Amino acid sequence: MEHQLIKNYLSIHKERFLNELTELLKIPSISAKPEHKNDMQKTAEAVKQRLIEAGVDKAEICQTKGYPVVYAEKIIDPNKPTVVVYGHYDVQPAEPLDLWDSPPFEPVIKKTDIHPEGAIFARGSCDDKGQMYMHVKAFEIMMKTNTLPCNVKFMIEGEEEVGSPSLGHWIIENKEKLKGDIILISDTSVIANDTPSIDCGLRGLAYMEVEVTGPNRDLHSGVYGGAVANPINVLCKMIASCHDENNHITIPGFYDKVQTLSTAERNEMAKAPFDINEFKKDLGINDVQGEKDFTTNERTGIRPTLDVNGIWGGYIGEGAKTVLPSKAFAKISMRLVPNQNSDEISKLFQSYFESIAPASVVVKVKPHHGGEPVVVPTNSKGFQAASNAMQDAYGKKPIPTRGGGSIPIVALFKKELGLDSILMGFGLDSDALHSPNEHYGLFNYYKGIETIPLFYKYFAQ
Repeated sequence: MEHQLIKNYLSIHKERFLNELTELLKIPSISAKPEHKNDMQKTAEAVKQRLIEAGVDKAEICQTKGYPVVYAEKIIDPNKPTVVVYGHYDVQPAEPLDLWDSPPFEPVIKKTDIHPEGAIFARGSCDDKGQMYMHVKAFEIMMKTNTLPCNVKFMIEGEEEVGSPSLGHWIIENKEKLKGDIILISDTSVIANDTPSIDCGLRGLAYMEVEVTGPNRDLHSGVYGGAVANPINVLCKMIASCHDENNHITIPGFYDKVQTLSTAERNEMAKAPFDINEFKKDLGINDVQGEKDFTTNERTGIRPTLDVNGIWGGYIGEGAKTVLPSKAFAKISMRLVPNQNSDEISKLFQSYFESIAPASVVVKVKPHHGGEPVVVPTNSKGFQAASNAMQDAYGKKPIPTRGGGSIPIVALFKKELGLDSILMGFGLDSDALHSPNEHYGLFNYYKGIETIPLFYKYFAQ
């Protein structure tokens, strides 16, 4: 009966729910760029207003050392369970802009092969404004249909895309305010629209920037080429040396604490539907690549990685300029698995990278941000509530999966609040997160809004 009430209310208000999300997506809340400070504040105020309209008892914009946290709550009975909803309103930079088919902050709806009912194309549509806003609308539905079975608190931050540097301090200062029983997060994906899944683990992250300096100025490549070290050439060799012929990371000590899954656990992972040919077709590649003796799903879920996220130096403008550059730079990230620690791995990387530098250059390594890997127990009340909710909404029992991405703050929730997180996402890996033409299927948006109230129902039982 309650499920039908939810579906009926959603059916009546679908267009409004989409229009509200569209307005939120128009604001370029890019936390990585200081020039968007006003946009960040504007987005926080918009989220607060929508929560008030949805029916919270109180909502506030909480200042931090960085961008603010939007906090709101609805306490129906202090003796009932409390769900703490986490999401983020900041988004990734949109560059390269020329690769977008439509402007990143002018949302448009288009049909695709994977989303025949349509998808909303805009930066942040899936990561995480679209998924975060599902919780606001699901809460509205429960309020309007008088079906909210427990207390709810919202914690929507503005710095997730830059590593949540301020949220940890804010959480420590507000432990009493954040008391609850479970953290509910939608910032992950399902296997497919007809194959629901719930992440039971996330990889951690260590993010570094390196600078290689050779001569004290840019040089004429004809006059000096062959006699003076080229920092770009040196940097490329150093990066290449971080992997061996089996794509195994060569940093000493890197694998010392890596958790190795048993054959039984790997066999269980292999049950998840996966078509390697569809995977390659979707990405436009002829073959996959990765650590030897592991499958594609294992490489993205249970194994650590080291990847270059950006590299630059020298002349990259129009035409030719025969220059031997003074400096070269790269941004490098390492995804970590259970038992690895981001600080330890950052130090191992720095020590190794400095040790392999030739005397002809000077190397600087600057750590940016990191986060710890997490594993969520699948036998908990929260996980079972999510599983039951998805089974009701999709008609299929969801498959437990390991997510390849990172949500750095999840480990801190456990450490500081003592709460497990339920990673009940509704996006698809093909939704171009962090890439040009990011999008979020309308099916996924509405299915999330339908499913979330069912989680509350089962969790409160």
